[in-house]
Amino acid sequence: MLFHVYGDHALSQWAAMLCVLLALILLNEFARRTKAGGLLMFGVIPAVLTVYFIVIVISAAGGAQWALENQTYVYMNGWFHYAKLYAALAGCIGFMMIKYEWGIGKTHWFKAFPFAIVAINILIAVVSDFESAINGWNTWWLSSEGVWLYGGWHNVMNGIAGILNILCMTGWWCVYSSKDKKDMIWPDMIWVYIVVYDVWNFAYTYNCLPTHSWFCGVALLLAPTIAALLWNKGGWIMNRANTLCIWCMFAQVFPLFQETFHDGTQFFPWATITTQYADGTVNTIVEGTSANADPTAMTVVSAAALIVNIIAFGYIVYKAVTTKTNPYTGEIFTEFKYYKDSAKRAEIE
Repeated sequence: MLFHVYGDHALSQWAAMLCVLLALILLNEFARRTKAGGLLMFGVIPAVLTVYFIVIVISAAGGAQWALENQTYVYMNGWFHYAKLYAALAGCIGFMMIKYEWGIGKTHWFKAFPFAIVAINILIAVVSDFESAINGWNTWWLSSEGVWLYGGWHNVMNGIAGILNILCMTGWWCVYSSKDKKDMIWPDMIWVYIVVYDVWNFAYTYNCLPTHSWFCGVALLLAPTIAALLWNKGGWIMNRANTLCIWCMFAQVFPLFQETFHDGTQFFPWATITTQYADGTVNTIVEGTSANADPTAMTVVSAAALIVNIIAFGYIVYKAVTTKTNPYTGEIFTEFKYYKDSAKRAEIE
């Protein structure tokens, strides 16, 4: 088992995860199908939330009790969550510029923006993985958000997998608007990349966000993948950015929805933790020790992430050499059916 999803709260845990999955799929469809939907989700709402976050920080610095007790300030004030939110938001805005051919979104050089922003998002997670390894090598350490994390070789393996995952993105300049203007299409980002990214990112959330992984490592990864495999071929990366940004905004404002704190407090019965907490609780953990730790699953999923990314990168190198193709200025997966189906949807000059 990867999660403690059995016992008295099993029904609410599964129901909450499936509700989050459905909500993310529906909100992504709302955001991608119309300009109004996209501008609301990635323009108006983030602008309002940015003002809200700034007010909280300023008020807390001034000693305002409401701000000091605000759940965003108390539980989501670390660098990672803000970096992830605004990096995802930058991706959503940039992808809309390409999709609708707004401003520099029409230029050839800007076609490399999706690669750049995805690479930045991955590197944020890679840094977080290595941070956990450094802060708690085979021991527990308490994050700035009050979550017990267990560092070790699993973080190193997954950090390396993340770096390889960046190199597995091919066809950097081969990004287009869809013919119906609903999507940004990246034809060479086929199911191969989707799978290796999902395995790597799941391992990251499992290692470094163990009290969130049931939602951000399962529901949040499934939502864009389901869409990309069933009805939005070629549009996975936009699906991913949209759903990630939507979830980050929600989680930043309502962190108590999913959280289990270092003292064992849970505000909702669907809060779920991973099996790195061996007995299903955090009550017996002592910082600097390995009490109540079971790193087996973390090691397995991180090793899987490293292996699949090595295989994918090896295939890309093989194809690049045998076809004499630069995998980053050119395309590698053109013989795959998924690529062909995606390319049919794109406005390729």
